[in-house]
Amino acid sequence: MNSKVLHVLEYDKIIKQLEEHASSEPGKRMCRELLPTDDLSQIKADQQKTADGIARIFKSGSISFGSNKDISSNIKSLKIGSHLDAFQLLRIADLLDNVNRVKAYGRGDRDDEKRDSLTDLFEGLEPLTPVAKEIRRCIVSEDEISSDASPALRSIRRGMRLTNDRIHDQLGKMINGSFRTYLQDAVVTMRDDRYCIPVKAEYKGQVNGIVHDKSFSGSTLFIEPAAIVELNNKLKEMVIQEKAEIEVILQNLSEMVSEYTEALVYDCQIMTELDFVFAKASLALDQNASTPVFNTEHKINIRKGRHPLIDKKKVVPIDVYVGDEFDMLVITGPNTGGKTVTLKTVGLLTLMGQAGLAIPAGDRSELSIFKEIYADIGDEQSIEQSLSTFSSHMTNTVNILNNATGDDLCLFDELGAGTDPTEGAALAISILNYLHLRGIRTLATTHYSELKVYALTTNGVSNASCEFDVETLRPTYKLLIGIPGKSNAFAISSKLGLSDEIIDAAKEQISQDNKKFEDLLADLETSRQVIENERLEIQSLKEETEKLRSELKQKKEKIEDSREKIIREANEEAREILQEAKSVADETIRIFHKAGPGASIQDLERARTNVNKKISDKNNKLSNQNKKQNPTHPILKESQLKLGESVKIVSMGLKGTISSKPDKDGNLFIQCGIMRTKANIKDLVIIKDEDDGKTTMKKFYGNHKMDLSKASHIKTELNLIGKNSTDAIAELDKYLDDAYVSHMGTVRIVHGKGSGILRQAVHDHLKHVPYVKSYKLGEFGEGDSGVTIVTFSR
Repeated sequence: MNSKVLHVLEYDKIIKQLEEHASSEPGKRMCRELLPTDDLSQIKADQQKTADGIARIFKSGSISFGSNKDISSNIKSLKIGSHLDAFQLLRIADLLDNVNRVKAYGRGDRDDEKRDSLTDLFEGLEPLTPVAKEIRRCIVSEDEISSDASPALRSIRRGMRLTNDRIHDQLGKMINGSFRTYLQDAVVTMRDDRYCIPVKAEYKGQVNGIVHDKSFSGSTLFIEPAAIVELNNKLKEMVIQEKAEIEVILQNLSEMVSEYTEALVYDCQIMTELDFVFAKASLALDQNASTPVFNTEHKINIRKGRHPLIDKKKVVPIDVYVGDEFDMLVITGPNTGGKTVTLKTVGLLTLMGQAGLAIPAGDRSELSIFKEIYADIGDEQSIEQSLSTFSSHMTNTVNILNNATGDDLCLFDELGAGTDPTEGAALAISILNYLHLRGIRTLATTHYSELKVYALTTNGVSNASCEFDVETLRPTYKLLIGIPGKSNAFAISSKLGLSDEIIDAAKEQISQDNKKFEDLLADLETSRQVIENERLEIQSLKEETEKLRSELKQKKEKIEDSREKIIREANEEAREILQEAKSVADETIRIFHKAGPGASIQDLERARTNVNKKISDKNNKLSNQNKKQNPTHPILKESQLKLGESVKIVSMGLKGTISSKPDKDGNLFIQCGIMRTKANIKDLVIIKDEDDGKTTMKKFYGNHKMDLSKASHIKTELNLIGKNSTDAIAELDKYLDDAYVSHMGTVRIVHGKGSGILRQAVHDHLKHVPYVKSYKLGEFGEGDSGVTIVTFSR
């Protein structure tokens, strides 16, 4: 692909964006070197890798390749036997750690059935974990080698610490002892890597030792006392031994790494390629791009294409297609209406696709493979070459015509502009016809009406226009294929305030043929807008119909599922009934066989009664279930109900009398003994008054039953004095149940004072009664500590 078109279509700016998404320098370099290709198999392979990278980012998130450095110079040093320093070895350890993380990322939870185009790359990585661990064990940082790197180094450093301690001990005694008056400062300092003390110049003779330095003023001499010369010499020797041992350690580490140079080179190559692939994937996600479909028939069909260098919030997607019904597209429209952007979008997306990049367009967008793309876009006027705008464009055009073939794509912006309109239009038509006869895919923009006529009258050539809103005097940037653009000069001038007199005079300057042509374009535009509105309305109705159809389908499926569930449950219940019947029958037969001929009539009768009871219990259970699921009592009308009439609440099994009239929802109050409850008219049946007039509701609280007809006789006090704890608690439990159901707010429990055993038992029991809100000992006048006041929760 020629370098000029890469610059004209701003492909280099896309590469800069791609480079920003790479996390390692080798990866960035690979991004910078990316160029489009015309090898279809290579393009498809690259596109598949990009698509798989996008899928992995969606599934597992992003991964960094930042520790992937260029270690080629280190590899060369290892191959010739040189050893690496601590910094270089740490860089290799960082790389191997990064390789380990990337390999784990690539492994994820994928299995053999989910392999993709990147699986082999991830599997090819060699983390060399033992090598990385050994480097980390020996090297703490680029400036520090661990004492655990070798026993010899540990021993040397231990000796250095001991010698340092001895030196400081002796110097400490000197500066704090007899030498104190001779010193400028009571400190220990270093000169030429040897320990010294600062001695005043006038006391030089009082301190026996070696002078290593003096201050700028000469008033202070830095003397190494003779007493520590030997220790300083020993320390110096051990420093030299330490450096030598570190060299040995680095040499050993380098020899270990040199055994894996091929694996390291391969790791770097894979890491660089993966960084490059994931940079393309990350760029695709940033651009909301998709993988295009490629063909070799030179067909382009871009759906909702967006120029990647225009703000995503402002760019207007366009649909462009060429190469199927026509091989040439002539685009007309106002200035700044989007004609040039359309050309650049088609050209740039084609370059991106052939470079293995996803394109910012809708799914199923189609691109073709072109060997070259030629573009004459923009004003390339050259003062140095004495070329005018027209000459510059014509120079490019001549070059394109000399080199373009049927396997190329040509893009022309304002073809024939910059000269006399008549001659420019004639040249433009001739150039386009030359390309059309040779089957070269071409897109061209123009303002010339003659080119609109050429496109209308030539097979294989189509018009297109960039829509313009005359009311707002703004382009909509929508591309309309098949419709030539109408000149809006008069309408725009009128909107801007130009007098009608001038506009009418201008119209008289236009030939009758041109007037008819412009009127035809106006009619076409009006018809297009009507058709577009109708299309949108039909689309809306279609979507609504599809939504209703989907809802109906869901309801049907739900009903079918419910039906199957009911049938399944009924079959299971029938199977249980049959199984239980068989079990009862088998048990009966077994009992009679076991009884034998000598069994008594009483035993057989007892067995028969037992069997009948089981059958009766099962029938009652089924009957109750049916009653709950399908109530058979007739629904009462409001006119049938009278105040004071006896009724039964079916769902609760309670009997009572009507105490209020039904409201608008059919709800009313029923008096059941001392309890007043709310029920619905649909849940009531009229019953005859019973002789005893009692309404009984048996309700369980703990292990006790209660008759509500006796609730009115319950007292507000219970006397437990004289009872033992067991009997007292049993009576207390029943009394609390009865009092709570009778809607009492508080009750008094009399347990006496005594030794306090009964009082403690009562309090322990009250702690575990769920409906007791609180309890306390009586106050003065209420019985003091011999009485407990209990308050119920509501």
